Amino acid sequence: MPRIAAARRLATLALATPASLIGILTQTSCAEIERGPAPQRVADRFVAAPPGIAVTDWVTGLEAPWSLVFLPDGRALVSERPGRIRLIADGRLAREPVATLAVAQGGEAGLMGLALDPRYPSAPFLYAMLTADESGQRVNRVVRMRLAGERATLDRVIVDAIPGARNHDGGRIAFGPDGMLYVGTGDAGDRALAQEPRSLAGKILRVTADGAPAPGNPMPDSPGYSLGHRNVQGLAFHPETGDLFASEHGPSFEGLLRAHDEINLVRAGANYGWPTVVGAPGKPGLTDPLIAWTERTTPPGGMAFWRGDLYVATLRSEALVRVSLAREGGAWRAAAIERWFHDGEDGRYGRLRDAVAGPDGALYVLTSNRDGRGRPRAGDDRILRIIAIP
Repeated sequence: MPRIAAARRLATLALATPASLIGILTQTSCAEIERGPAPQRVADRFVAAPPGIAVTDWVTGLEAPWSLVFLPDGRALVSERPGRIRLIADGRLAREPVATLAVAQGGEAGLMGLALDPRYPSAPFLYAMLTADESGQRVNRVVRMRLAGERATLDRVIVDAIPGARNHDGGRIAFGPDGMLYVGTGDAGDRALAQEPRSLAGKILRVTADGAPAPGNPMPDSPGYSLGHRNVQGLAFHPETGDLFASEHGPSFEGLLRAHDEINLVRAGANYGWPTVVGAPGKPGLTDPLIAWTERTTPPGGMAFWRGDLYVATLRSEALVRVSLAREGGAWRAAAIERWFHDGEDGRYGRLRDAVAGPDGALYVLTSNRDGRGRPRAGDDRILRIIAIP
């Protein structure tokens, strides 16, 4: 909504009594969002100690890590929300950052996703998505850095003017098998933007390595690839089919609704319904999610395919979610869903931000207990290394 209208609405809410507050929210929001059922036909199963799995600390002492990428030589880079990019070599965290970027940190904003140019090292570029302060307003942008040795220097901004806010900034970026860079954005707290085709908010964008709208996008001269997203947090390409899957946060009391966190199969030009619908109502012109947790809040982070299944890091729900997928007649469905490292009451490792398949065959998972919303354990934040035991 326009900023003036939003300010007036906030002022009205501030003066409301608890009883009238419910009426105001119901009148202005609830009727606008249609609820659909969960599309999956399987129930989640808690697996506190997954059999045949070993977990060790790979790196400790991080501050709100967000994204992890591996270099061809086995080294890795991890972003920290306050603006640092850190180097990991032989399982050891380098003292000095590879780069320190000026970011507008706070809430969900700051330094977020990383992506390595698939042509590296012939194209020695590292990409990052971050929140910046622009004349007192928050804006999200994707920058490209030139990586040389143990230092990265800014090359250029490749995508700018993505609406930013304290929350709902999206932030995940990933190169697809087509060589294009995919960018997940959020609605920046202005949910109507998710349905505005020319806005960069509430979208998945698809651009070239230089930031130009990618050839074959649904709208000529536009970076938009899909729309109707609330807050995209994870992107993962199926290793065999190349299909793109995305994770997305559901409402936090918009329309008095909670939960409805999603996993989507992303198609070019598809509209995923926010803020018109949540769940899977089957409305013409809108694409239902593959998974929607309609009752239990399951805010997802990054995700990766590992050993044939999709693994999703989750935040408040403190579980590593394992999704077994089945494909029938060209359509995907969830065949089984497990919540690893969770006993139904508490998660063993706290909030989980990202999951990345490593070049050594292990799965690496980032915790996010020092992001202001978690309960830090000794050694947090950390990167967990998960392996399958023969």
